[in-house]
Amino acid sequence: MTTIIKRDYDLLGASGKLAVETGLAAAEWYHTDVVRKDMKALMQRSDAPAIRDTIIWLGGMLVFAALGVYLWGSWVCIPFFLAYGVLYGSASDSRWHECGHGTAFKTRWMNDAVYQIACFMIMRNPVTWRWSHARHHTDTVIVGRDPEISVMRPPDLFRLVLNFFGVLDAWHAVVDMLRNASGVVSTAERTFIPEMEQPKAIRIARIWLAIYIVTIATTIATGSVLPLMLIGLPRLYGAWHHVLTGLLQHGGLADNVIDHRLNSRTVMMNPISRFIYWNMNYHVEHHMFPMVPYHALPKLHAMIKHDLPAPNPSMWSGYREMIPAFLRQLRNEDYFLKRELPPTARPYREEFHSELPAAAAQ
Repeated sequence: MTTIIKRDYDLLGASGKLAVETGLAAAEWYHTDVVRKDMKALMQRSDAPAIRDTIIWLGGMLVFAALGVYLWGSWVCIPFFLAYGVLYGSASDSRWHECGHGTAFKTRWMNDAVYQIACFMIMRNPVTWRWSHARHHTDTVIVGRDPEISVMRPPDLFRLVLNFFGVLDAWHAVVDMLRNASGVVSTAERTFIPEMEQPKAIRIARIWLAIYIVTIATTIATGSVLPLMLIGLPRLYGAWHHVLTGLLQHGGLADNVIDHRLNSRTVMMNPISRFIYWNMNYHVEHHMFPMVPYHALPKLHAMIKHDLPAPNPSMWSGYREMIPAFLRQLRNEDYFLKRELPPTARPYREEFHSELPAAAAQ
């Protein structure tokens, strides 16, 4: 009788231990060959693109918020708050991400400032998530090691729908904030946050909690939900775009492999979505070379596309292949999409997938 091995996504579970034992954790990943001088040119940082985009981002938020407040009480305010919400609850996701890498700006304090602002908006503790994301890049979609796997197998489709409204993510963020604010760093968090950094996570959680208490108190005192429409609730009503784009990053693709061409997806997007997403639609390229700034990713794509699967021409195209894959994974969690490589590409590096088809716990 064949024993079915189920994936264990717990960072303290059997899958993670097996990944360490087999050398899958912190493995050497496949990279497309790029001439050294070309890579150095791509990795050059610049303040100008990020300053421009940040002025547009925060300036747009200010304008939409002002118009929403001015028109408050009328149905006419709705489109302005919807636009504000996307810049608050979705654009903050990519800003947190890029500034966390330290590549968006050349000037360090600018990266740090935007990182802190974006983390507050997206409700991700800047200490916890800096180290969580480092693990995500070290062990991308490695079961039991990657703390940022958004779609587990078999996929929970109801959870996916709720996340378009930020419900579960925001709830878990509030729980984590309250726990950290009380001085507790979870056992799972301790697996990737260095001990010396843990007091910072606690301190920031307490600052955030104070801000939310003041906002809620103002809401109660004024008898109006308007303060929460500006701080807090946009994380819910503005989350849909970052979920729409974020699911495409790895959804339906392979896990437990050491080739980003197998577990990541590049999607061509319209200019507005690319601005909100800060070019993270070039996701295979970003994972292969995470120190290349977001504004240089289109050049990187052009340079290495001969070695990559063809990008999806649109988000619709990505969902047309991803949703059927999710449905098949409900019946067979080992199923995944394997994108075809062009004749000019080197073969996939996928040896670990056959060794760990569904890592760990019984």
